[in-house]
Amino acid sequence: MTRAVVGWTDEVDAVIAGDLTAAAAYVTDAGGVVLTPVAPCGLRRREEGIVGFTTSLGFPRKLERLARDPRVALTYHARTHGTATVGHHVLVQGVAVADVAPSAERLEHYLRRTEPYLGPMRRGPVWDRLLREYYYARVFLDVPATRVAVWEAGPAGGAPQVGGAAWPSPPAPQTPPRNGTGPRLDVGTAARRVAALPHRLLAYRGSDGFPVVVPVEPVGHDAVGLRLAPLRGTLPPGGRRAGLLAHDYRPRLVGLATRSFTGWLDVAPDGTARYSPHTTSGFTAPPYKNLLLVGNGLMAKLGTRRARRHGLDATLQALTHAAAQGDLADRGRAGPR
Repeated sequence: MTRAVVGWTDEVDAVIAGDLTAAAAYVTDAGGVVLTPVAPCGLRRREEGIVGFTTSLGFPRKLERLARDPRVALTYHARTHGTATVGHHVLVQGVAVADVAPSAERLEHYLRRTEPYLGPMRRGPVWDRLLREYYYARVFLDVPATRVAVWEAGPAGGAPQVGGAAWPSPPAPQTPPRNGTGPRLDVGTAARRVAALPHRLLAYRGSDGFPVVVPVEPVGHDAVGLRLAPLRGTLPPGGRRAGLLAHDYRPRLVGLATRSFTGWLDVAPDGTARYSPHTTSGFTAPPYKNLLLVGNGLMAKLGTRRARRHGLDATLQALTHAAAQGDLADRGRAGPR
């Protein structure tokens, strides 16, 4: 199959090339969205309209979600410790294709290009054994852009500039969950955790099945949930499942803090948004490179063995091949399960 290549401007390319971190968004089985930070390290093939990132096979949660539905979004939203200077919020949506057995040349090229972003690799007999799976059991996630949406810097918001597929109509409200839409976590604690981290994103499933990710600011909370201020016109009215991410990071991603939520979003006709948190996860990594690498190396070893034992690599290869052939026609219209 052939596809039209979706291009982007030099300013947008500088953002994609320069951001130290991006957020990847995945659709859940229930029709919500989960957000997680990734380190794209400038991966892109502009002439083919492809962006991407990698993850270790030993960190399978991203890959398990991708295997269920490979429609993803990458959002480039934070210039901190990067090289880009424009303030654009860039959203790239597409159907991810996983390279679960990358060539040695691709791996080595990638590992060399990470050093300006993440610092020199650790080498030596002990490090080579400890980090073998973390460095080399990697899955490349290539995302041929279906749509590139750009919101320029500033509070005005409104409709984005869009390349590729036209911006879809707003999705209809979703059916409330069986256990109700109210908060299932302490709202005050959630509000403090979100306010403490400077980069905040909200994501929901668009009417065409792709995640939509927009920046938000917390503006208070009450017993029902967090009050959020999005860019004007970026959130559809009504209620729906949504993901919320707040995070921070230091140079070279040594020292991380991440807090993600799933929950219920209600948007009033005037654009007022209230978010009721249902579940949360997160971590704080100390700013010590060697300690971080030891932990990542051990987790990657255990996770890689488990993923291969369960056949995750083979499942990903088969499903993303089907997705690349366009076998997603009905899944985007399916309601929450």
